[in-house]
Amino acid sequence: MRIGELAQRTGVSPRSLRYYEEQGLLTSSRSEAGQRHYAEADAERVRLIRRLFDAGLSSRVIATVLPCVDVPGDLVIAEETFAAMLRERDRIDADIAHLTQTRDALDKLLEINSRHRAELETRRGLTV
Repeated sequence: MRIGELAQRTGVSPRSLRYYEEQGLLTSSRSEAGQRHYAEADAERVRLIRRLFDAGLSSRVIATVLPCVDVPGDLVIAEETFAAMLRERDRIDADIAHLTQTRDALDKLLEINSRHRAELETRRGLTV
């Protein structure tokens, strides 16, 4: 199938499909006219890539994970994939901790600001 059909089947833009190829996540064959052609199985691969991106993985990490799909019986690849996924989970946990700290700091500032606004309202009421 051509790039437009793959895009339509998967809901992924042709531009994204070209990006996936540039990153080595997807391959195509070329017609004599230079048009990209994809196999039927590539639709499911694109859906998997999209799920991995949606999970917050970078194209670099996805490139590390995909060999596990391509060579499912290889224990070394499976172990490397597992280690990459654990590293990503640790990275996401660290991001969550940082965001939680940031939210907590903002909550404190909001509390201080609320008290300050209440004081201003009280003063304003006394001076009227």
